[in-house]
Amino acid sequence: MMKSIQGKLGSVLTTALAWLGTAAFTLAHAVNDLPGGPAVNQLNLHPPVTRIAEEQAWLHWFMLIVCTVIFVAVFAVMFYSIWKHRKSVGHKAATFHESVTVEIIWTIIPFVIVILMALPATKVIVAMKDTTNADLTIKATGMQWKWGYDYIKGEGEGIGFLSALDRKQRAMSDAGGPKAGEVVDDYLLKVDNPLVVPVDKKVRIITTANDVIHSFMVPSFGIKQDAIPGFVRDTWFRAEKIGDYYGQCVELCGKEHAYMPIHVKVVSAQDYSTWVDGEMKKMAAKADDPSRVWTLDEIVARGEKVYTANCQACHQANGKGAGPIKPLDGAAVVLDADKTKQIAVLLNGQNNGAMPAWKQLSDTDIAAVISYTKNHWSNKTGQIVQPAEVQSARK
Repeated sequence: MMKSIQGKLGSVLTTALAWLGTAAFTLAHAVNDLPGGPAVNQLNLHPPVTRIAEEQAWLHWFMLIVCTVIFVAVFAVMFYSIWKHRKSVGHKAATFHESVTVEIIWTIIPFVIVILMALPATKVIVAMKDTTNADLTIKATGMQWKWGYDYIKGEGEGIGFLSALDRKQRAMSDAGGPKAGEVVDDYLLKVDNPLVVPVDKKVRIITTANDVIHSFMVPSFGIKQDAIPGFVRDTWFRAEKIGDYYGQCVELCGKEHAYMPIHVKVVSAQDYSTWVDGEMKKMAAKADDPSRVWTLDEIVARGEKVYTANCQACHQANGKGAGPIKPLDGAAVVLDADKTKQIAVLLNGQNNGAMPAWKQLSDTDIAAVISYTKNHWSNKTGQIVQPAEVQSARK
C-alpha cells in the first residue's frame, strides 16, 4: 500500500516538475505576437490584408465545414445502421444484388458537392493568376541565402538591392538564440533591406533564382510562388493596410534555408515616393566608373564594408571560416598571384553552390572585397584588383 502511494506521489511530482520546467522555459523565452507575422500559438491563417488572402481564408473554412458535415453525416448513418440493425436484437441481413436508385443517388450527390466546392475555388485561383494591369512590377531573385529585388516597372523603376537576414540576428542564432529573458519578437525575420511597396497598388512579383529552387511566400498577402533557376514565374498582391508583413523562403534550399526571411513594408503613396527619391540618390552616389584606378588604401577601405555586409556571416570577421566554410586567412586562392582565380570564384561560385556566385555585386565592390581579403589578416600580398579587371572577366 505504501509503495503504491509513493509511486503515485512520484508520478504527480514528476508531472509537476515537467510542467514547471516547461513554464519556466516559456517565460525565459517569452515572445509577443508579431504584427504582420506569426502570432504566439497561432493555429489559424495569418490575418489577411489583401482581398485574395480574405477569399483564401473563406475557402479554408468553407471546405473544412463541408468536409466536417460530410464526415459526421456519413459516420452517423453508418453507426446508426450498425447499432439499430445488429444481429443481437434479431435483425437479419437483407439479400439483394443492386439498387439502381441508390447508385444514382450516391453518384449525383457527391458530384453536386464537388461542383459546389470547385466553383468558388476556381474563381479564387483564376484571380490569383491575373497579374495584368499592375501598378508596380518587381523581380524577386532567390539566391543562397538572400533575396534580390529589382524594381523593373512603375514608380521606382531602376532600383535594385539585396535583402538578407540582419547580421545581429545571425550572430544571435550562432550564439544559440536569444538569451534567457530577452524578447525578440522578429527573431530570424528581421532583414537589412525590406521590400517597400505602396498601399492599395497592384504589385506584380516576378520570381526566379540564381542557384537552386526557392519559394517566395508572404502569408498575409495570400501569395506563394516558387523561384526556379532558368524560369520566370509571377504572382501579385494589393495590400490594403499599411504595416510590416513577413514571410520566408518555403522551399528547402540548403543548409541556411532558415536564414532567408522576407520583410515587406507597406507604406502610404507619399512615403513611398519619398523612399524612391532617397533610393535614387543612394544609387547615384554608389555609381562607380569601372575605369577608375583606385589606390590600395582606398579600395581596401571599400572592400572592408563589402565584406562586412556580404561575406562576414559565413567566413567570420577573422576570416577563419567555420565548419564547411573555408577560411580566407591564408587561403591558397587568396594568396595566389593569379588574381583571375579569385575573381572567377566571386563571379561563378564554387563547390556546387556552397560558395555562391556574387555577380549581383558591382565590379568595384567585387574588386574591393578581393583586394581587402588579399591584404587583411595574415594575408599581406600587396596585390590590388581594379574594377576594370572584374569587368573584363565578366565578358
